Amino acid sequence: MTINHHLNDALLMAYSAGSLPEAFSLVVATHISMCDECRARLASFDAVGGSVLEECDTVALDDDAFAATMALIDAAGSEAIVADFDADALFPAPLREYVGGDLNAVKWRPAGGGVRQAILKTSADASVRLIRIPAGASVPDHGHRGTELTLVLQGAFRDDEDRFGPGDVEVADEHLHHTPVAEEGEDCICLAATDAPLKFNALLPRLAQPFLRI
Repeated sequence: MTINHHLNDALLMAYSAGSLPEAFSLVVATHISMCDECRARLASFDAVGGSVLEECDTVALDDDAFAATMALIDAAGSEAIVADFDADALFPAPLREYVGGDLNAVKWRPAGGGVRQAILKTSADASVRLIRIPAGASVPDHGHRGTELTLVLQGAFRDDEDRFGPGDVEVADEHLHHTPVAEEGEDCICLAATDAPLKFNALLPRLAQPFLRI
């Protein structure tokens, strides 16, 4: 897999610091599990964060803090780690945990124009969904009121900016207005997180927007 579009430093630093909304963290974690480059960059930010913590004043812990932590680790068990790896799965482990399985476990709902979506349960400060665009079909022309992260899991799409294939992530903001079109040959499946409603130009998408929660 060749990944051409990566996460920016701001997103990786926020993920390392634990300050991203849960929906964005899921997209970042899924991309990192697919991308050696971003995983290495994240490790460097984690190391910087660790150095900063070493310079902070110490805080007293409860006497049983270490024992409680070890109990949580033991409760997770080693079997869960082995089960996370599945060479035949389309979804990386972070995403499978939210879906409750792989592609066949997704409960798709129509979103218009042949496009289907499945909204995943996360905290209310942002939303994340799986989107399935039929080969050759497009998502209605739209802009953004906030930030949207779109990670390609299968197939590919093109928009006014570039081509995005498996593992690629597009970071969209208020300055991007586009019409993503899935390439022919294979449905495009993406994981997309937003922290504000999209801005559709056409009347029908605007009318459907409250019901589709996009």
